[in-house]
Amino acid sequence: MIGPSFPAGFRFGVATSAQQIEGAAREDGRGESVWDHCAAKPGFVKDRSDASRACDHYHRWRDDIALMRELGISAYRFSTGWSRVLPTGEGAPNEAGLAFYDRLVDGLLEAGITPFLTLDHWDLPQALDEKGGWGSRATVDAFVAYADVVSRRLGDRVKHWITHNEPWCVATLGHELGAHAPGRRDPAEALRVAHHLLLSHGRAVPVLRANSAGCEAGLTTMVTHVEPASTSAEDRDAARRLDGSFNRWFLDPLHRGAYPADAVADRVRRGHLASAEIPFVHDGDLRTIAVPADFLGINYYSRAVVKAGPDGEPVGVPQAPPEQLTEMGWEVWPQGFFDVLTRLTRDYAPKQIHVTENGAAFADPPASDGVVADPRRVDYLRTHLLAAQRAIEAGVPLAGYFAWSLMDNWEWAEGYTKRFGLYAVDFESQQRTAKHSARFYRDVVAAHAVPTVVPQYS
Repeated sequence: MIGPSFPAGFRFGVATSAQQIEGAAREDGRGESVWDHCAAKPGFVKDRSDASRACDHYHRWRDDIALMRELGISAYRFSTGWSRVLPTGEGAPNEAGLAFYDRLVDGLLEAGITPFLTLDHWDLPQALDEKGGWGSRATVDAFVAYADVVSRRLGDRVKHWITHNEPWCVATLGHELGAHAPGRRDPAEALRVAHHLLLSHGRAVPVLRANSAGCEAGLTTMVTHVEPASTSAEDRDAARRLDGSFNRWFLDPLHRGAYPADAVADRVRRGHLASAEIPFVHDGDLRTIAVPADFLGINYYSRAVVKAGPDGEPVGVPQAPPEQLTEMGWEVWPQGFFDVLTRLTRDYAPKQIHVTENGAAFADPPASDGVVADPRRVDYLRTHLLAAQRAIEAGVPLAGYFAWSLMDNWEWAEGYTKRFGLYAVDFESQQRTAKHSARFYRDVVAAHAVPTVVPQYS
């Protein structure tokens, strides 16, 4: 049984990132990224792996476009590797790197697939990090120059641009908690990093529009639905705090030209800022950040239910037993997806929303008869797509949905231990094998609607 159709023109796509799939880390002039650097540190990546080969997409991109055609998708979100284009992050472009993306874009267009290009998906060149990285305002200038190089080369064919992917992860996981590259633990630096990422977005958008006539440009942020564990004032305040630091710290500057006052006060209280007068925010920065965007990209995976810890800070409260969580330890909660989409529309009124990532990691069984059975991922996609459909009916300007991810890949600090793909990848042979979730998504794309009952794939 098929549910209501998605609107005409709605795009179904898949998403990947350069660091996670390309491989060829030392080929054709590519420089070192912060993730290459950190992966070499003992214990930084769970399985001690690196992305030097990953999915070998650099050599197998034609085969991977064939997988996209098999799915029938109309759009592909990918990223350019900053270190492949500018090996030290600045200076003269690497022609071999640009030529690779020329070939990829041309191949997508020949297949009838619209490219959605992300400029920065966490892979800052290591040489720039050694000069201060995103904690330095000079990196804003370097990013704008990089955006100029890429959009001058590809802007005649690429008309959908995403500046950054999930600034929260770079700032908080990378610079406050030390769990992601570059692996630092400095809350004050993390706030500077977040600001410089947002500022570089605002400065890059006019450059993209100048180099890519008629294009659409936006930023992708991860958004979660936050709920208090109880109705107590303490738990409700903990939920407010997490929403402020995770969601509104990025959404408010983009859409309202200001950091949320309550979240600033929280940072002052924690000693991360000396006062509400944020020293690294220069005159005009917030106007620049709030440049009108053509769309907001969001990545949604799960909700957060929190209680107040001893110091009032939010502490996560599990809502499901471990066997019902994804391999990342995340609860499957499609209602939160609907809540996020309607909240963003109500509070920020973006012109368009693209769901630029949505998916789940599960421990998939080995292939049998040339396919991989992954019923939990099928159900995850089905229920979240139904939530997206409900959100559209409720007035959300949702224009596209990109499943994460086309194929299993190198999952950052988790290495090769977590699999999100619609296609399984044998990282030794590099063979791609369709999962049932790929067949399900193909059926959704073909029908432009979601089955209301889980199909039985054999």
